[in-house]
Amino acid sequence: MRLEVKILKGGMGEFGGWRILASAATTDVSCDSAVTTPQHSLRDTNNPAGLLSIAEETLAEFLSKATGTAVDWVQMPGMKPGPDSVGIFAISQSCSGVAARACGLVSLEPTKIAEILKDRPSWFRDCRSLEVFTMFPAGNGGTIELIYTQTYAPTTLAPARDFWTLRYTTSLENGSLVICERSLSGSGAGPNAAAAAQFVRAEMLPGGYLIRPCDGGGSIIHIVDHLNLEAWSVPEVLRPLYESSKVVAQKLTIAALRYIRQIAQETSGEVVYSLGRQPAVLRTFSQRLIRGFNDAVNGFNDDGWSILNVDGAEDVTIAVNSAKNLSTISNPPNSLAFLGGVLCAKASMLLQNVPPAVLVRFLREHRSEWADFNVDGYTASALKAGSYAFPGMRLTRFTGSQIIMPLGHTIEHEELLEVVRLEGHSLAQEDAFLSRDIHLLQICSGVDDNAVGACSELVFAPIDEMFPDDAPLLPSGFRIIPLESKTSDAKDALTTHRTLDLTSSLEVGSTTSLAAGDLSPCNNARSLLTIAFQFPFESSLQDNVATMARQYVRSVISSVQRVAMAISPSGFSPSIGPKLSQGSPEALTLANWICQSYSYYMGSELVSSDSLGGDTVLKHLWHHQDAILCCSLKSLPVFIFANQAGLDMLETTLVALQDITLDKIFDETGRKALCTDFAKLMQEGLAYLPAGICMSTMGRHVSYEQAVAWKVHASEDNNVHCLAFSFVNWSFV
Repeated sequence: MRLEVKILKGGMGEFGGWRILASAATTDVSCDSAVTTPQHSLRDTNNPAGLLSIAEETLAEFLSKATGTAVDWVQMPGMKPGPDSVGIFAISQSCSGVAARACGLVSLEPTKIAEILKDRPSWFRDCRSLEVFTMFPAGNGGTIELIYTQTYAPTTLAPARDFWTLRYTTSLENGSLVICERSLSGSGAGPNAAAAAQFVRAEMLPGGYLIRPCDGGGSIIHIVDHLNLEAWSVPEVLRPLYESSKVVAQKLTIAALRYIRQIAQETSGEVVYSLGRQPAVLRTFSQRLIRGFNDAVNGFNDDGWSILNVDGAEDVTIAVNSAKNLSTISNPPNSLAFLGGVLCAKASMLLQNVPPAVLVRFLREHRSEWADFNVDGYTASALKAGSYAFPGMRLTRFTGSQIIMPLGHTIEHEELLEVVRLEGHSLAQEDAFLSRDIHLLQICSGVDDNAVGACSELVFAPIDEMFPDDAPLLPSGFRIIPLESKTSDAKDALTTHRTLDLTSSLEVGSTTSLAAGDLSPCNNARSLLTIAFQFPFESSLQDNVATMARQYVRSVISSVQRVAMAISPSGFSPSIGPKLSQGSPEALTLANWICQSYSYYMGSELVSSDSLGGDTVLKHLWHHQDAILCCSLKSLPVFIFANQAGLDMLETTLVALQDITLDKIFDETGRKALCTDFAKLMQEGLAYLPAGICMSTMGRHVSYEQAVAWKVHASEDNNVHCLAFSFVNWSFV
C-alpha cells in the first residue's frame, strides 16, 4: 500500500507554511513478499498525528526489511564476509524496485552515527542537495521531517532524480536508534515545481538505518536502501544501471557503511595522511572534486549552465557557465581577476568488453597516452591571476612523465587521493631556470576488479603547488559505469595485479592484445564512459576556447577508444565472421573488398585510385566522411565492421558492433524502405535508400540525406561476403 501525500502551499502554521493532505492509494509498491499493512480510509493529516501514523507504518516496513524476511535477500557478489570485511551485504533477488542491505560493527556511538548518516550530501557522492522543509517532534524524543533531495545523474545521457520524502527518527524500547524514510508521493509534490523541472521524480520505498548500541562501546548498524528509480525515463541501453541492486548497494549502502568506518578510524587516530593534512581537509577535497565533476556532467540551468548553440552533428556537447568564476569556485584572494566563465566539453559513449577498473588504472598510470600537457598547462595557468590569454601559457616542453604523490586513501583502498606533477621546462631563454611543472589534485576510485556494480572514476583539477586548503578547483575526468554484472566466479574474474604495459600495442594498425588467459571472456559486458573537461576563459575568447575544447575532447575520446580496443578481448563471435580490429589483416582484406565491390556496382571509386594498395586503403576508408557499415548475411543481420564515422554515428565501438542488428538502427519508415528495396539489392547488388532517420545505440536520432547499399564480394571466389551501407551527410537530430 502506498500513501499519496499532496503538499499545498498555505498560510504559515504548524508546518511552516505547508498544508499536508494524505489519501490511501491501492498501488502496491512493496516487495512481493513484504508484510502488507491494512488499508486506511482517508486520513486528516493537517495535524502531526496523521504524519505520525505514516511514520509508524514506515518504521514497521523498514524493520521487516532490516531484520526480517520482507525482502528475499541474497549475498552481494564479491562481498564475502571475513575478518577484514567492512560488513555483511545483501541485495534483493525478486523485489519491486532495487534494494540492498548491510550490517556492520562500528566503533562510534549511535547518536554520532545518526548525525553523520542524516547528513547525506557529506557521504553520498550523487547527492546534490538535501533540504529539510518541515520538522516537528514525534514523541520518544523523535522527530518527523519533510525532505526534498536532489541527486545527480551519473551520465550526460539521463536526467537527474529528485525525491520528496518523510524521514522519521525515533528510539526503540531496547535502546536502538532508528532513522527511516519513504517517499510521500510518486510525482508532482515538492517545494518548487520550477526547481524540479530538470529532474525525474523517483521513489524511495521504506528504508533507513537501525543503530544498536553495544555493551562494550560502539554500535551495530543495519542499513536498507530500497528505491524505484523510474528506469523508463532513460534510453533502453542504460536501464541496467537503474534496475541494478548491485549499483544501489555500491553507491548507497556500502558507501554509507564505509564512510562511517572511515570516520571512526580517523576519530581514533588510526589514520595518518601525507603532507601533514588533516583527514577532514582531504575528505573535503575529495568531495569537492566529485561534486565539481558532477556539476559539469549535469550542467543544471540553476547553476548557470547553458548549451552552446552549434550546427550539424556534434558528438561532443559544449556547455558554458558565465556565472561561474573564481569567486564562485572557491574563496580566492581579492587580487584574483574576474574570469569570463567556465566552459565544459563533455561526451558519453558505450564500451564493450572493457573492464572499468583496468581502463581507469591505465588512464591513471599512462597519462601521456591520452592527455595533451599543453592543454593541462593552459587550464592551470588560466586559474592564476592575470594569466587569461589564449593559449594561456609561455612555450613549454613537457617530458611526458608524471610523478604521483599519494595524499591519502580510504580504509579499503577503494579511493585514492593524490597530487600529480607533470614535469615541464620552459623553452624561453629568460625562463630557462624557472619551473614549468603542472600540479593536479586527483582522485581515483573503483580500481578493484571484483567490486561488482561499482563505477570507476578518475577526476582531477589543476592546483597550485602550495596546495592551499581553499584552492579553487575546476574538475575534469572520466567515469566508467558497468551496465551489466560481472561474474563473481573466481575462474572468470579479472587478474587483479596484472601489469599494464600497453604502450606498444596502442599504435594504429597494431593487433597486439592481452593474452587469452589474462582477461575473463566478458562477452556482452558493457560499460558507459562519461568524459567531461572544464576550461576557464575570458569573455572575448569564448569561441577560441570552445573550438580548442571540442577538438581536445575528441582527441581524448579517440585515444581512450584505442586503449579500450587494446585491453579488451579482441574479436567477434565465430558465428559472425572474422576477428576484426582496426589494422588487422582481416580488416585490411575486408576494406579492399568493400572498395572493389563499390567500384564494380557504382562505376566510381569509394576512395581515390592512388590509395588502392597496401594498408592505405583501410586508412582512407577508416577516415571517409560518410558512415560506412557492413553487416553479415544472416537471417538476422549483425554489423561486423564500421569506419570511424560509422562508429560515431552509432555511438559505439568496433568491438561492440557484434551486438547491433541491422533492424535496430532504422525507424519504422527506414525498415519499410529497406524491405522494399531488399529484393532489388540481392538481385542487382545495389540499392538506394531515400533520406530518413536511424537510431544510435544511445537512443539518439540520426538523419541522413541518402543511404547506398551494395553487396561485398570476396575477390578470390566472388562469393557475397556481406552487405555494405554508406550513410551520406548524416547528423544527429
